[in-house]
Order: sequence, then structure tokens, then C-alpha cells
Amino acid sequence: MTRPIIGIAANETFDPGSTLYHLPVSYTPRGYIEGVQNAGGIPLLLPITDPDYAETYVGQIDKLVLAGGQDVSPEIYGQAQKTDGNYSKARDDFEQALITEALKQGKPIFAVCRGMQLLNVYFGGTLYQEIGPLSGVEHMQDPIPREEPSHDLLLEKTSSLYTIYGNQGRINSFHNQAVERLGEELQITGRCSDGMIESIENKKRRILGVQWHPDFAYTHLKQEQEVFDYVVKQL
Repeated sequence: MTRPIIGIAANETFDPGSTLYHLPVSYTPRGYIEGVQNAGGIPLLLPITDPDYAETYVGQIDKLVLAGGQDVSPEIYGQAQKTDGNYSKARDDFEQALITEALKQGKPIFAVCRGMQLLNVYFGGTLYQEIGPLSGVEHMQDPIPREEPSHDLLLEKTSSLYTIYGNQGRINSFHNQAVERLGEELQITGRCSDGMIESIENKKRRILGVQWHPDFAYTHLKQEQEVFDYVVKQL
């Protein structure tokens, strides 16, 4: 059986330090690579570049993964910047082009943390730029180890992940922004106990977004590897 090629939108750093001689580096956390490989897929990194390359990149893959990372720029959803954040316009622009091409070419999209937020914004939604004062739940769990769940996940029966987590599970949490107004064509399929949106979907377009990080916990928690299994084999 042919293994599906899973395109993972990469991140970049312009100075990784002396170990790599301060050279600019394109990268993705290893959890995405191994999670995909464990599920039988072939990971292919898509480095940030001119959005004009998106059509060609997406044409080479079977499914697209949008990974975690920087905050999504508020100018994309029509707001002024209200907090200090870590932004990358080049990444925002390139990944929006990847989404456009994935939709045009009928390729499934799996989006994690920042990826889910960008997906929501792409479809016309907005974000809370800073969760802090809005919830009694700690959504940035550091220094709690990344593989340890820190809050509840409440899933709708319509969720594609219901067979993995049931109606209530536990997940990790490493985000300071969150979905506020839901984008068009998307459905909410999971929330935290405080009401924050934790998963969104469009089953017809084969889109799944999760706010937590399966890539942080796939070696420790069976259900997190099962998310990658679902993405590679079924999404």
C-alpha cells in the first residue's frame, strides 16, 4: 500500500545560536515527524517561502498539517495589536496560501494550536489576543511537563475524535491566544470546561483543528498518537 505524503508547514528561526553557527534554519518539532511516521505516513516539510510556491507544494502532498508556533497577526482579522506577541508575517502569508491551495485541490487539513487559530481566521473568524484574564483555567501550562494533560476536553458526539477521547478527556495546553468568533463553514466540536474552543471541523472539506498538542505527548499517551493515526489514515 502506498504511504500517504503528509506535508508539514515548517517554521523558521534566523538565529538558532552558536551550535548551528547562527545560521537561519527551517524546522518543525520532531513530534510531528514521528507522529506521522508512526501512523504510516511520510512527512514532508514545507519551508516558509513565497506564497506563489504553495500550489506546487500542495500538489506534491496528500494531506496538509499546520503546526504550532508564533501568534497569528491580528491585522489578518481586522484588529489592532493589543498585546506584545511573537509574529511572522511571512509564515502567516505562506500558510494562508497553503490553505487556499489545499482547499482548491481537495486535500485534507490538520491544524494544531496556532494552525487551528490561523485556520479559523482564514475562514473569517477572530481570536482572543490574550486569554489570561478571561479564564480561571491555565491555558499555558508551562512549567508542567508538555506530555502531561492539564485540563479537560469536552467533545461533541459529532467530533471525529470522539472514538479516541469519548465525551470527556484530558489534554495539554500551551497557548495564550484562542478562537473567539468562529469562522464560516467551521463547526465547534470540542471545548474546555471554561468554554474555550478546543477543536473545530468541517467534515465535508476534511478539516480538523485542535488547540492542544498531540505532538508533545504522542510517546506518553496512547490517545495522542491515535490522533496522528486518524489524520494519516482517515482524515
